[in-house]
Amino acid sequence: MIGCVRKMENGLSQLTLGLSLKNEATFENFYLGSNTEVLKELKRTVLGEGERMIYLCGARGQGLSHLLQAACHFAHQHQFTSVYLPLADLLALSPEVLQGFDRHAVICLDDLHVIAGLPEWEEALFHFYNRVYDVGGRLMMAGHDLPKSISFLLPDLVSRLSAAMVYQLRSLSDEEKLFMLIARADQRGIFLSEEVGKYILTHCPRHARTLLAALDVLDKASLAAKRRLTIPFIKEVLQI
Repeated sequence: MIGCVRKMENGLSQLTLGLSLKNEATFENFYLGSNTEVLKELKRTVLGEGERMIYLCGARGQGLSHLLQAACHFAHQHQFTSVYLPLADLLALSPEVLQGFDRHAVICLDDLHVIAGLPEWEEALFHFYNRVYDVGGRLMMAGHDLPKSISFLLPDLVSRLSAAMVYQLRSLSDEEKLFMLIARADQRGIFLSEEVGKYILTHCPRHARTLLAALDVLDKASLAAKRRLTIPFIKEVLQI
């Protein structure tokens, strides 16, 4: 749990936010497919050996949040301070919530697209980016599209984000998603046949996050019922 504190407008009270990192959101648990370069560069950035500013983009469910949280876990393992800030969860607060986080060695900002069209948030992010850069911090960001394709109002913000090293995640093929499911099941100590894996892939939404969530449900149901993962059992549990 990462405790996040911000000063309120009157300077008298503080708000503590509980922003959790998922324990399973590690680099080891991310199936790369053809995105091996991205993971390599994120690790180098955390260690202070690569680009200091990285921007990730990709469709929903491709694992952007997973990678940012994994970077924070990796930073912790190497004794660097880090913070994960999902803007979608912070949007209801004042942009001043960003104050002070530039002191961390590694900062991961998620969901940048949600502040598009919000002048105060855009300006706050612009200045936050500059502060992190000036103090030598490492900033990793993620949005659902390239900076120039998001409807930001502030041209200078687009310029800053575009100046970062930009990586667009490549979608996994169906074959790679099947391999991912089988490999993740094996990590959990359960056997998933290729036939059953293909059934899940065919009958569930094909976002990697959705497929892994379905596997999580099936794993728990399998343990509770003491049954193997068969097609009839999957039909029963997932109601498909």
